[in-house]
Amino acid sequence: MPARIALVPDAHGRGGRLHRLTEQGEPVGAPLRTAELAATVAELEAAEHPRWVWAAAESGYAPLLPALPRRLGRCHDLRLVEALLLAHEGRWGAPRSLGAAVARLRGLPVPADLPEAGPSEVQDTLFAPDRLQLPPGIDPLTAVLEVHADQQRRLRAIEGDEARSRFRLLVAAESAGALAAAEMAEDGLPWRTELHDRLLTELLGPRPHIPGTQPARLAELSVRLQQALGGKPFNPDSHTQVLRAFAEQGVRLTSTRVWELREVDHPAAELMIRYKELSRIHAAHGWAWQDAWVRGGRFRPEYVVGGVVSGRWASRGGGALQIPRILRRAVVADPGWRLVVADAAQLEPRVLAALSGDTALARTAAGGDLYQALAATAFQGDRDKAKLGLLGAMYGQTSGDIATLLATLRQRYPTAMGYVEAAARTGEEGGIVTSRLGRPCPPPSDAWLDQADSAAEPGGEGGEQGGRSTRARGRFTRNFVIQASAADWALALLAALRRRLAELQGPGGRPHLVFFQHDEVVVHSPAAMAEQVAATVTAAAEEASRLVFGASPVQFPMSTAVVECYADAK
Repeated sequence: MPARIALVPDAHGRGGRLHRLTEQGEPVGAPLRTAELAATVAELEAAEHPRWVWAAAESGYAPLLPALPRRLGRCHDLRLVEALLLAHEGRWGAPRSLGAAVARLRGLPVPADLPEAGPSEVQDTLFAPDRLQLPPGIDPLTAVLEVHADQQRRLRAIEGDEARSRFRLLVAAESAGALAAAEMAEDGLPWRTELHDRLLTELLGPRPHIPGTQPARLAELSVRLQQALGGKPFNPDSHTQVLRAFAEQGVRLTSTRVWELREVDHPAAELMIRYKELSRIHAAHGWAWQDAWVRGGRFRPEYVVGGVVSGRWASRGGGALQIPRILRRAVVADPGWRLVVADAAQLEPRVLAALSGDTALARTAAGGDLYQALAATAFQGDRDKAKLGLLGAMYGQTSGDIATLLATLRQRYPTAMGYVEAAARTGEEGGIVTSRLGRPCPPPSDAWLDQADSAAEPGGEGGEQGGRSTRARGRFTRNFVIQASAADWALALLAALRRRLAELQGPGGRPHLVFFQHDEVVVHSPAAMAEQVAATVTAAAEEASRLVFGASPVQFPMSTAVVECYADAK
């Protein structure tokens, strides 16, 4: 039975075309045209459980979701896979659209990628540019078949059985992430607009009647700031004007960062901190945000899968990955439902233990609080020192008392410390490091290489600057191997969880993922199934750990809470 089915929706209307494929990407039989694509896809999913192949989930999957009775199980997202393969092949930043990929295969001019667009833009804009970027005269289904076959060939060509197997897992997990992202945008995070309005009013004052006008609380703080800094008018949103206003009162600041303002003994400092906090909420999650992103009682974010070089996700507006804690009070489950909120405890230190194979650190990571266990083992019970030292090792911090803490860690955990220090040396030498599943870091820029060459030459100019750049890249690669491998694990968790949730169905409905950020997931579940869902999250985390790290003894515990309101989870 064919293992895969390529899918291309019609540009307008409900129809589309499909073509069965072998696992290697060879077409089987003739293409199929259907006037009701969603219904045909649903029938094929139930009968064959294929891996669906499309140009991108935004155009291939998201438009079908409202009409599908069940979610699709697996896919191969050509755009995401192309980006992974290009990076693996050292072609970072090359265009990754379907049109770009097929143009490279045919020796045609390669079109630049268009700016990112979310599912709503792809679906709702009738005369949107051709987001596939296909060269003239190339049929979309033909392009999908050609690019998929080429990607399968390139995946088979990866050297080393273990490396190839891991990279294939990365491809599958990244594509599963595209499914989850489209589904979360469709389902949305429960969001009570009346609670949001009340919170904003408490914080900012009533909603201004005139768009663009400052809320009363911000306007009041702006006046108080001016009075505290001599009465001369200035714009508190202007970094330069704020620094000048403080300087005129004898307070020299290098920035308006909160940590620096907290060191200032002046009444305007606290006012400025409060203004920044409220201004950020108003700009990022105020009434305009609510109008744009909350529809039908749901916050519908548009995620960018692999939007950060480490593989972490980003969001296309909407601030999905940075919901302020105070506004989480607006996230309330539907009546008779619960939110199952789970996040991985101290993920990155545990990833270091699993990556490095340091048996001593693995034993330390086997319990609950890793930092407390580390403190008991190496820092006379001082948890703060243990945490500071381990974070310093992972992020390349060496200032202050960190050096002494790092020396202790090198003595206790030489394999783990050697692992991150080797990654740092690779970066300092201009090399490439990869995540556990093979996602590579970006190469150094030409400017970096020039500085490194200049610093290496006897009497060369820019030696000090080149040295700083070299150390900075070392810190980047030191952390990349950990953060990117943590992203690998989170992707595997997401894929395992959405598959397991699809198998659950209760009389009140089906539990479904509604939110994901880095190492945290939120499932909206019928109340009667919430504890079962919590157990499912734990099982998915264990599966992800086996898939990514094999038989490692390191545990990746999930901190799970069943709540009605998101704010009550932590």
